Amino acid sequence: MAAADPIRVLLCDDAEGFRALMRSSLADDPSIVVVGEAADGVEGVEATADLQPDVVLLDMSMPRMGGLQAIPKMRHRAPGTSIIGLSSLSAARMAGPSIEIGAHSYLEKGTGLDDIRAAIHEAADRPS
Repeated sequence: MAAADPIRVLLCDDAEGFRALMRSSLADDPSIVVVGEAADGVEGVEATADLQPDVVLLDMSMPRMGGLQAIPKMRHRAPGTSIIGLSSLSAARMAGPSIEIGAHSYLEKGTGLDDIRAAIHEAADRPS
């Protein structure tokens, strides 16, 4: 992939308003493009397999399948995709387990948008 290609991101969160906020905020960075959205872990695993995004922003607490169940399935179906856990659950509680099973990193939803964009660039192994 050429360095000029945008980082392809999948948003996986059950809160439609949060997905809309992320989609709008990430649109401010021309090096990032949101290629899909999913409202729960089951949809997220399918979308990850279908779209093969560079990065998934994944909520940990969702209906049908939470983030901890989805991470290994996503890693299996899209081994080149980096996963960032992004949830209201505390990092002290969730970062370790998320990373142990294959997430690249974990951020709390209160994290600033610049830091989220920087984490996406880092997960995609591209400078911000």
